[in-house]
Amino acid sequence: LAADSCNCLPHTVRERYIYTASRAPTHRGGQSPASDLHHPCSSSRPVSLSRAPPAVQLGNGPLSGSRKRSLRANFEKEREMCIQMFEQWSETEQLEFVEHLISRMCHYQHGHINSYLKPMLQRDFITALPARGLDHIAENILSFLDARSLCSAELVCREWQRVISEGMLWKKLIERMVRTDPLWRGLSERHQWEKYLFKNRTNEVPPNSYYHSLYPKIIQDIETIEANWRCGRHNLQRIQCRSENSKGVYCLQYDDDKIISGLRDNSIKIWDKHTLECLKILTGHTGSVLCLQYDDRVIVTGSSDSTVRVWDVSSGEVLNTLIHHNEAVLHLRFCNGLMVTCSKDRSIAVWDMASATDISLRRVLVGHRAAVNVVDFDDKYIVSASGDRTIKVWSTSTCEFVRTLNGHKRGIACLQYRDRLVVSGSSDNTIRLWDIECGACLRVLEGHEELVRCIRFDNKRIVSGAYDGKIKVWDLQAALDPRAPASTLCLRTLVEHSGRVFRLQFDEFQIISSSHDDTILIWDFLNVSPNGQTEGRSPSRTYTYISR
Repeated sequence: LAADSCNCLPHTVRERYIYTASRAPTHRGGQSPASDLHHPCSSSRPVSLSRAPPAVQLGNGPLSGSRKRSLRANFEKEREMCIQMFEQWSETEQLEFVEHLISRMCHYQHGHINSYLKPMLQRDFITALPARGLDHIAENILSFLDARSLCSAELVCREWQRVISEGMLWKKLIERMVRTDPLWRGLSERHQWEKYLFKNRTNEVPPNSYYHSLYPKIIQDIETIEANWRCGRHNLQRIQCRSENSKGVYCLQYDDDKIISGLRDNSIKIWDKHTLECLKILTGHTGSVLCLQYDDRVIVTGSSDSTVRVWDVSSGEVLNTLIHHNEAVLHLRFCNGLMVTCSKDRSIAVWDMASATDISLRRVLVGHRAAVNVVDFDDKYIVSASGDRTIKVWSTSTCEFVRTLNGHKRGIACLQYRDRLVVSGSSDNTIRLWDIECGACLRVLEGHEELVRCIRFDNKRIVSGAYDGKIKVWDLQAALDPRAPASTLCLRTLVEHSGRVFRLQFDEFQIISSSHDDTILIWDFLNVSPNGQTEGRSPSRTYTYISR
């Protein structure tokens, strides 16, 4: 009887209804009178078994067949009367009535009303804003989307596609990536599509479709570069310095136009990065040039003659000579009016650098028990490493000692410091990663067979060079993950130098290294020929400079 009487209810409600009827209390004689059965959606009112509660028509649209059969004959007439009366009320009165009406409905009816209201409450604001003259707001909202979301937004409707096209949102997305990602910035400079960026709408700027088609090409270039790094695919260019008296390139720095190198023969040579020709030779040191750094104005060099010299980067003229250290100046760094030098005499000198000719000694830091081989610093810390196997941390502002990092088993030859991370290389043939704030060693990298002489890192990689003549590329993010197996950390080993690797620098596209073999190598991971070899020795262009 219960099953027959509730066929008009939805399936789930009908199941609950039958379940309620089957569990209703039994009166004497084993019978369950109809008056004891209650609809599961109601609170206290008995439900007649002859028909289900009348469904509520929420609009003027057609009803489904099952709901239409359940309506009383007078429903249409009564509904029209209610609507006419409803329309005569104020908005406040209408809300009061609807709230009261909804409160008297069951849960199933609430769900049905919710489904009916959902699409009515949604608004296509991207289409609505331009209609009110607010195109710039719609463009600004969509400009925060990433590439995948922007592709999807173009497919929503023609109006969304128009807003994206006229707002040049693909151009803005590429500009945002170029501003925030050095890899994108480098590609824009090398492929020369930067000339179409960061310009207002003019006749010189291509349409949005150009940037839409450019984006996947950039992604493909990035994936190719990453694959080249992983697989070791590169084009190799070689500068052979071939000094007559002594061989070896101890230090270097480069930019897009030039490479400046410090040599064992006491000279500083400036090379054209495109033609690889020697542009200028600076002489003045009476010992090997062991370290250097330059900016737009000056070159600062340190030598085994115990002096620091400051040169004009354009003319090559000596502007200043600093005589302080008692033995060879092994490393130096300068930035924002501060310079730090270190020496074989076990000391660290901190200098105030107002200008090229106005450099004064601020403080001498003493604490290492052997030659201080390398220094690095930022606004917070000065970090030094020594042959005494320790790394020491000093306050940049006060020059006071902060802490010592212990762990290497032999002297430390190189390090780099950035943010909280210090990466160091040692004559124990290992590389260590440190948290500078707590002094903890985060990881030990093993693989070099001799002293690790130079090391650099960025957000993705660590690149190291050693006296075994090898350059190794390591996965930095994996190295910082304690769960990563040690066997997965070294991505590639590059072997081209025939002597000890003294110094290297790298960016997203290349490594430039120097060696005791008197060469400078440029490892290019961007412009790789289709026939470039992934293993073994790469095809190379060789340029030779013979001093006279």
